[in-house]
Amino acid sequence: MTPKKVPVPPALAQLTAPQEAGPAVRSELADCWTAVLNSGGAVVASALPMPPVGRATVRAEVERLAGRLSPERLRMLVARVDGTLAGWLLLLRDEHPLVAHVGVVHHVQSHPEHRGTGIGGALMRYAARVAREEMRLERLHLSARSGLGLESFYSRLGWKEIGRWPQALRVSPGDDRDDILMHLAL
Repeated sequence: MTPKKVPVPPALAQLTAPQEAGPAVRSELADCWTAVLNSGGAVVASALPMPPVGRATVRAEVERLAGRLSPERLRMLVARVDGTLAGWLLLLRDEHPLVAHVGVVHHVQSHPEHRGTGIGGALMRYAARVAREEMRLERLHLSARSGLGLESFYSRLGWKEIGRWPQALRVSPGDDRDDILMHLAL
């Protein structure tokens, strides 16, 4: 019998400038993202192919994102357990004045070794607090892939489904999923 994982509260932090995401952090982010993608996680980016993916391909995308970090526009929130990266996400503010009061949450991921231990929920609650208190955002949006139970996860955290793009995501031939649009009022 496999012992049940006991949740350990993560240490949460944010990275707001490229220099805060040094080579070791970028390496951890790439390792986490590669593990998430190759274990069936729904965290993809336009620059990444569908799984399986290699670490070098993911590392290039991590470099691009880390290079864009800024306190006003793009923050990376990370969760660590016993000093090890357990998950991360991006919190983005659009610069256009029509939507500058709304943030978007991207790339929410928990390392497969930490799934089911509360990392995702802790990151999402932290994102809401940072968005409201530090970035002065009024609302958050995100997009999630159907078929993975993500809408239930986000709903438990107070997010509301506001629409779907039916069969907008092609995971593989014959496996089209809805893109679920969700909203959180801060």
